[in-house]
Amino acid sequence: MATHDPTTAAPPPAFIFDLDGTLVDSVYQHVLAWHEALSQVGINLAVWTIHRKIGMSGGLMANAIIRETGVVLSAEEAGSLVRLHAEAYARFSSKIEPLPGARELLAYLTDMGVPWAIATSARFAGAQPTLEALGVPSGVPIVTRDMVAHAKPDPDLFLAAAERLNVPIASAVVVGDSVWDLLAARRARALSIGLLTGGYGQDELERSGAYRVYNDPADLLVHLDEVGVRSITPTRPANP
Repeated sequence: MATHDPTTAAPPPAFIFDLDGTLVDSVYQHVLAWHEALSQVGINLAVWTIHRKIGMSGGLMANAIIRETGVVLSAEEAGSLVRLHAEAYARFSSKIEPLPGARELLAYLTDMGVPWAIATSARFAGAQPTLEALGVPSGVPIVTRDMVAHAKPDPDLFLAAAERLNVPIASAVVVGDSVWDLLAARRARALSIGLLTGGYGQDELERSGAYRVYNDPADLLVHLDEVGVRSITPTRPANP
């Protein structure tokens, strides 16, 4: 009978990161872009109500807002919402910065040989400037909305990222800032970590499936041993 060797460590998990609100501080730019787009088609919503839906794909978000407000839009107006949001967001995106510790966290995982990918509900054209600002190296798997059939809260993005990493989804850890990230991770049957950087509370993230919740990427970096990455003890980077 084979025996377990206690000196043999299990490999660390692969990480799949959401992008907006998880690695870069872009949630409120998205909120304001949606607010502007909705205003242009005659829908006036308080920004906090828009914030609660950030993390969905653009199409799902537009459908949810139309359904909940009861506003009747023409097919042309409904179809223009996503385009108007993209145009407004492009104007705001030059001010987007990586969240504290994001670059250091990704560099540390890379140095330790821990596989990681990014899976975002944004389309590639919209995500590209943010990925460049983050300094994502070539060769890292990037899965965007235009590469899958359905976005969050469906699991397609995370399943595709795990496939690109060549790891079983059950051995991956999804890191996200919204309930939509964590619900999608649960549907994919992946463990998930929540970050408070998207404006959701710890209790909301835990109810949606997060088994650990941290303040930001820098906080996750200094607690990586809690999620199975144990080679060295990193120091918390200074906030920019």
